[in-house]
Amino acid sequence: MSGVELPVGEEKAAAVRRMFDAIAPRYDLVNRVMTFGLDGRWRRRAADALGLAPGSVVLDLASGTGDFCRLLHRHGYRPVGVDFSAGMLSAARTAAPRVQADILRLPVADGAADGATCGFALRNLVDLATFFAELARALRPGGRIALLEVATPPNPVMRVGHAVYFGRVVPVIGGVLSDPGAYRYLPRSVAYLPEPSRLVAMVAQAGFSDATRTLLSGGISQLLVATRDRP
Repeated sequence: MSGVELPVGEEKAAAVRRMFDAIAPRYDLVNRVMTFGLDGRWRRRAADALGLAPGSVVLDLASGTGDFCRLLHRHGYRPVGVDFSAGMLSAARTAAPRVQADILRLPVADGAADGATCGFALRNLVDLATFFAELARALRPGGRIALLEVATPPNPVMRVGHAVYFGRVVPVIGGVLSDPGAYRYLPRSVAYLPEPSRLVAMVAQAGFSDATRTLLSGGISQLLVATRDRP
């Protein structure tokens, strides 16, 4: 992950898997420190946005160590964690069912889930269009998605400050507490994300209505929420 060019295709998939296997033991700690605990607030906002009935089956995609799964359980949902990193799954602290799989090819039947969440993994996927199409396949009509990702603040002053923190301070924090290469990759990986309007359009084109994008904490994070179209 330390090269000038970002990896693509299968090279990217393999590199991301190795990276998350390596950082799994201290992943939660680094998240709390580098976001000043805001990551928990963002996940709660996403879980609230689902608005599903108690007992709904919710897939937590790229579930990592299970933060979202624990939160979804407290909301009365039945979460199922899916991640392709064996290291993350072995470090998970949740009683929810977990499965190792590529979230571009979910091991579930059509319309099997009521909802889906994903926390800060969109930029790590090889093909976003395929991911959104797979979400549409796996969710029942009327199902809901709530996807979190990093963002760039629209305010010019905040954008500069965020660029300095994200590009220079975060790699230092990650290097001290975990794997230096992984946290040098983190700020660079934002380049994988499409423009905001394009991102929302991709969700809608995959078969989701009322797709919305909300900026959180001044624009350093974003929440995508949408409903699976009915026939």
